[in-house]
Amino acid sequence: MRLLARLRDDIRAAKRQDPAARSSLEVAVAYSGLHAVWAYRVTTRLWYGATWPGARFVARLLSQLVRSATGVEIHPGARIGERLFIDHGMGVVIGETAVVGDDVLLYHGVTLGGRGRGDSLRRHPTLGDGVVVGAGAAILGPVTVGAGARVGANAVVTRDVLPGTTVVGVPAKPL
Repeated sequence: MRLLARLRDDIRAAKRQDPAARSSLEVAVAYSGLHAVWAYRVTTRLWYGATWPGARFVARLLSQLVRSATGVEIHPGARIGERLFIDHGMGVVIGETAVVGDDVLLYHGVTLGGRGRGDSLRRHPTLGDGVVVGAGAAILGPVTVGAGARVGANAVVTRDVLPGTTVVGVPAKPL
């Protein structure tokens, strides 16, 4: 999908997910989570697509500037699908080897983080399509959260979550 079409798609996703969104202009101008996703869409192109020396450094530098402006840190090496919506945004962290499917909703304070350095190339979580992650939740390590699953607020996930399952608590367990 072309970048401009993807940006429009991100606006539509925000309007669909957030009942407080009143117009496309409001979403485009006032939603810091959306700004972070848009910046990611640029930095990931640098990370994976640019061949000139220093491209990855520039991608990381830009992502850190965006973190300062939005409170959302998305590593340019993460793989993120279409229509990610980060609601309220502040404190969201998405690590380098994280994979996020289409139509995912993340609330503020969510961490998609690693658990130590490890020898694996996959250190961060994979979220399937349509996953919802509540405020303050931490999904840690190379776990998979299946399509349509829901992770409750402040849950700590360190094991795989089956598709369509809701998990809550510390450690997270199915309802």
